[in-house]
Amino acid sequence: MNQKLASSGTEVTVPHLAETLVSAQIGKWLKQPGDYVEQYDVLCELITDKVNTDMPSPVEGTIVELLVAEGGTAEVGEAICIIREPGAELAGAAPQAASVEAAAPAVVASAEEPLAARYSPAVLKLAGEHGLDLRQLSGSGLGGRITRKDVLDAIERGVPAAGAPAAPTIAAPKTMPMPTQAETLRAPVRTTGLHLSQEPAIPQVVTKDHTIEGRGEYIIDVTPTRGAIASRTRQSVTEIPHAWTMIEVDVTNLVVLRNKVKDEFIRKEGFNLTYLAFVLKAVVNAIKDYPIMNSVWAVDKIIVKKDINLSLLVGTEDSVLSPVIKKADQLNIAGLAGEIDAMTKKARAGKLGLADMQGGTFTVNNTGSFGSILSYPIINYPQAAIVTFESIVKKPVVIQDMIAVRSMANMCLSLDHRILDGVICGRFLQRVKENLESYGPETKLY
Repeated sequence: MNQKLASSGTEVTVPHLAETLVSAQIGKWLKQPGDYVEQYDVLCELITDKVNTDMPSPVEGTIVELLVAEGGTAEVGEAICIIREPGAELAGAAPQAASVEAAAPAVVASAEEPLAARYSPAVLKLAGEHGLDLRQLSGSGLGGRITRKDVLDAIERGVPAAGAPAAPTIAAPKTMPMPTQAETLRAPVRTTGLHLSQEPAIPQVVTKDHTIEGRGEYIIDVTPTRGAIASRTRQSVTEIPHAWTMIEVDVTNLVVLRNKVKDEFIRKEGFNLTYLAFVLKAVVNAIKDYPIMNSVWAVDKIIVKKDINLSLLVGTEDSVLSPVIKKADQLNIAGLAGEIDAMTKKARAGKLGLADMQGGTFTVNNTGSFGSILSYPIINYPQAAIVTFESIVKKPVVIQDMIAVRSMANMCLSLDHRILDGVICGRFLQRVKENLESYGPETKLY
């Protein structure tokens, strides 16, 4: 668990939850300044671009300060709160502060106020490395506290170094006094110090009383989860040149097969045998024949994935999640049905972990479950393609110059045109179609 020693306690930092994770959002603080927490008590909810997870406390003690507000973003390794462990006295930080001051002689302290009372060790170290006079800066933290972001911004702007004369036209900003310990425990959380040129912190969910007078409208603030979805989909459509194609499939025999075995299956297994399990098996077998579908773009190369890990899109009341069925090519139809049931239940109960959401190589979406007959899906970045299985509809179809009523469904495919072209995707969809239409009374579920 990530933690660092600070002058007023232990800094709790964002852990390295996944290889590709660089930052996380604070969804909701479950503990507040002044609360006493045991080790492993949940401090807050962390929201990543894939899943929500709980942040346990690495130590036992009293929460002194929350450093990132709800809806704020913190990078991996960045402190989000400070906890004072039992027996640790605030005055006990003086030797440490002195050693930090010695390591950063270029930083000038106020005569009336101890150095460690105003600046964290990380701020002191960074300012010392660049020779900055922290008295030249204004802080965006609680009580005017100077944060690491403030120092980085100052370095970029070229604030005068310690000992250098200040520009005559610019007055040195006032440094607000640090609140007392009692005031700190009652104070609200500070902002993350974001400037207008950066992404604003995503606000809390609000109630419907945010109405616009005289217009019969109300405002719903964007939730962190919805903000993450917006970011990912925007990245996909911005970076990936999307193309789209569709094929119609006769699933009459599949409908007959499922109706024949579904009751016995649920009695035996305890969960439903859905059409999606058959679709996943048909897609997996088609990917085996066309492995380029299971790839990602890597600027100067295309990486074809060995394992076929299918991402499913599961809709909840306020978001869409994408749990992953690992090594789906090694599962039979019954095994796929079990994975679908387990992942769907976990998603809708809010119990998906990061491990459930990572490693997807190709996405399948069952848009037919809510009546859609045609869709243009956005690719699940950075995968090469996504396919949707639309609603099964009875239609009149010409078979051997005769009209028959058949159960038909559309398969819609969005593709990354940097990797895939119409020919290969057309052949892939034809193979999916052949696999789906080949189901019959002799099809084995196990």
